[in-house]
Amino acid sequence: MTDNTTAIPRPEYPRPQFRRDDWVNLNGTWGFEIDRSDTGLERGLRDSALSGQIVVPFAPESTLSGIGDLDFYNAVWYRRSLHVPAEWKGSRVVLHFGAVDHDATVWVNDVEVGRHRGGFSSFSFDVTDSVRFGAEVPLVVRARDEPHAPQARGKQSRTYTPTGAHYWRTTGIWQTVWIERVPETSIRRPRITPNVAAGSFDVEVPLSGISRGARLMVAVSDAEGEVSRAEVRADLDLAPRVTLSLPEGRQRLWSPSDPYLYDVRFELRGSDGNLLDAVDSYAGLRSVSITGKAIRLNGEVVFQKLVLDQGYYPDGLMTAQSDADLVRDIELSLAAGFNGARLHQKVFEERFLYHADRMGYLVWGEFGDWGCNSREGEASNQQPDASFIQEWLEVVERDYSHPSIIGWCPMNETWQAYGDRITVLDDVMRGMFLATKALDTSRPVLDTSGYAHRVPESDVFDSHQYEQEPQLLAEHFARLSEGDPFVNPSPTTGESWSIPYAGQPFFVSEFGGIWWNAAEAQKAESSGWGYGERVRNIDEFYARFEGQVAVLMDHPDMFGYCYTQLTDVFQEQNGLYNFDRSDKFDIDRIREAQDRPAAIEQKYAERDE
Repeated sequence: MTDNTTAIPRPEYPRPQFRRDDWVNLNGTWGFEIDRSDTGLERGLRDSALSGQIVVPFAPESTLSGIGDLDFYNAVWYRRSLHVPAEWKGSRVVLHFGAVDHDATVWVNDVEVGRHRGGFSSFSFDVTDSVRFGAEVPLVVRARDEPHAPQARGKQSRTYTPTGAHYWRTTGIWQTVWIERVPETSIRRPRITPNVAAGSFDVEVPLSGISRGARLMVAVSDAEGEVSRAEVRADLDLAPRVTLSLPEGRQRLWSPSDPYLYDVRFELRGSDGNLLDAVDSYAGLRSVSITGKAIRLNGEVVFQKLVLDQGYYPDGLMTAQSDADLVRDIELSLAAGFNGARLHQKVFEERFLYHADRMGYLVWGEFGDWGCNSREGEASNQQPDASFIQEWLEVVERDYSHPSIIGWCPMNETWQAYGDRITVLDDVMRGMFLATKALDTSRPVLDTSGYAHRVPESDVFDSHQYEQEPQLLAEHFARLSEGDPFVNPSPTTGESWSIPYAGQPFFVSEFGGIWWNAAEAQKAESSGWGYGERVRNIDEFYARFEGQVAVLMDHPDMFGYCYTQLTDVFQEQNGLYNFDRSDKFDIDRIREAQDRPAAIEQKYAERDE
């Protein structure tokens, strides 16, 4: 295995569910220059030394990058030497980027090797023909990120300072960069689908190149050794498929209480039996299904006690300083009594999903589309375009095999009036929904979280409700069982934005957001904010939190909720922890408020008897 020492930031392998042995982490110090007017190509930045340095993978707006420039800029440039080990000669060399915000162009040895658009999705380029084995060549990256362009940006602010629920921006490289040795004929990212009913895994394995007579072997192992093995010809299909049946005595379901993961080994061998490629992975055996208004996990109704996780850090912005920080966020959520999260308005790095997989943490995958609208009669710089669908499909394809993901939500709080014509945003929303369902039939898909629901086939329905008084919160959902729940209306006209509710599983995917910061409790005015009137003391917080949670847990037709939010984030002072992850409350008391069966669990348990 290639030595990747801890002397560089974020040294761990970034893609634990698709692992090869030979790789080199490219994080660390790179040459760097801000190109505020995006004129760097004309000024020769591609071919010259850059004026400064940056620590990759941290964005230049962050303090961890060594830059900390919070102003607007349209482009940034990166440069470093790329050394490919001499022993890799005869193989392909693939350059991987975890994420670059937003529009990346990459040159290796003065040759453009690829472009990618989309600040949240991972991408790779084959750079074999541009490198020199055993020698150094220049690697140059230009990242364009126009501050006001119509693109997916999540919670990044369009104004200079963070305002409302918008935060400091992220430009350029913000996840790990690495190179990997890949054989000429190789295994591409497998898609692993658990089949609990059959006690098996259905596996699809795309291949790069065809070797006549080659065979693909896939083996599943548990702690006692190999459980199942399947072998198939690999020269007949672009993506051979195998089914790995597990003996009844070796079937162990993945769940929050027992997040068991099987090891999965992929081997591609030539007609002579020689090993062409090998990849290590893992999988969880679990199912997600719908019965009436309930969502079941492995056939059991599990109330989803979710927390809104923004995935921001004071010193790294969208990038955690260490792998341990990712683990810590899940631990904090579990300690507070939640069993999962909405990964909100950000595509989290794969290391987070890996930890969610092994820790039994339920998550909804989401895209960073926030701010989209479709204003009647005027152009909007927030209208989505085709890049939203393209980037979202890259995300779903990357994360398909993670058992912790139990649902997809492509969009959030979409602003579009239910007028007399179909809008661009309607088209994009429906396109993202249908594309998600085409890629993945094993999970429910929510067309948009809150506000304007426009896809009749949506598997799930929801609303956002930040009413702070528990009794009034209960009144909003008193008619859910009769098919008439609260659905977000237009905040300006009060008119309905959504198609009628059709009886799908329903949850309040944002609530709470209770405003409390002990350091500012005595101030008449606060620089921060939360939802509703700020509580006067911590006891009032507990009463409000416990009351709101009880209203939703005690509703017999509510399959879950999502509390806003895990931590404070800059000016938002409505987290259960401080922004630095230190304690704000008695977390045992927060956990105890949720530590009981929910009404919908009891309701379906009685029906199932």
